[in-house]
Amino acid sequence: MRRLLAILLPGLLLLTACGGTPPPAPEPTSQSAGETAKLDSVKLTDNGDKKAPGVDFTKPLEVKEPTVKVITEGSGDRVKANQIAHISIVAFNGTDGATLEDTFPNDPEPLELNDQLKTSSAVIYNAFVGAKIGSHLALAVPGQAAAEGAEATPTQLLVVKVLSAKDAPKVLDKPEGDPVAPPAGLPTVKENDQGIPEISVEGVAAPTALVAQDLIKGKGPEVKETDTLTVNYVGVAMNGGAVFDSSYDRGEKATFPLTGVIKGWTQGLTGKTVGSRVLLVIPKDLAYGDEGQGEAKGDLTFVVDILGVK
Repeated sequence: MRRLLAILLPGLLLLTACGGTPPPAPEPTSQSAGETAKLDSVKLTDNGDKKAPGVDFTKPLEVKEPTVKVITEGSGDRVKANQIAHISIVAFNGTDGATLEDTFPNDPEPLELNDQLKTSSAVIYNAFVGAKIGSHLALAVPGQAAAEGAEATPTQLLVVKVLSAKDAPKVLDKPEGDPVAPPAGLPTVKENDQGIPEISVEGVAAPTALVAQDLIKGKGPEVKETDTLTVNYVGVAMNGGAVFDSSYDRGEKATFPLTGVIKGWTQGLTGKTVGSRVLLVIPKDLAYGDEGQGEAKGDLTFVVDILGVK
């Protein structure tokens, strides 16, 4: 998510998680919530594609609870649960109407309508699930009183256009693709009886450069550096070969932005494909260095199964 959602929407999610939630509708139609009468004054003027609508509303706008309402209904299909809605947002100061940020000229923001969002904020989830493509929704975020070290913030008004929606990419249970015979001299990998990859680094020289070797070449989409991946993985230290981390031990897949991990992962997995099993041999300068992080010290080796991307 870019800056607007990273700043404004999580605050709204936190607030809605603490407030009441509307009951689920028997049919998936967008549900309003909160002090919706205060959004009756919101009027929109269409300014064309890639441009935020003109927005007029009675000021000051103040709400005491998160509030959401469809302002104009689109003519497209209804958004479904477990889809990813692509949205553009323009945000305003509710007191004076000043524009805080506008994402309409940029690429749309993705909002995944999954169970995690449903749990953390039924208000947001129920507003978007069932909304028609092309709809504009108004979301009012309550202001915050001044606290020690922080200034008071006014109510904020977000006007959101639902541009499109698509099914979330499938997440695999295990790698799927064509086996690849790795060259000699790399750590060896075999599966145990539970199907978990085991890595042996015995007799392997310390790496002088990053190695990103396919063991299974998947047939899915190519990974971009800006993607968020869902993977299973095992990591061992080259010095001694002990496992220091494993998603298998935790019993759940790991999901993370590829820009938020060590450089060896970012560089080594960019360009790989979903369904692949990748052997990463990572010099310490592309990992955690000599000091390390916990037991992950020095040169490292990972087996990473790329199971999904978004």
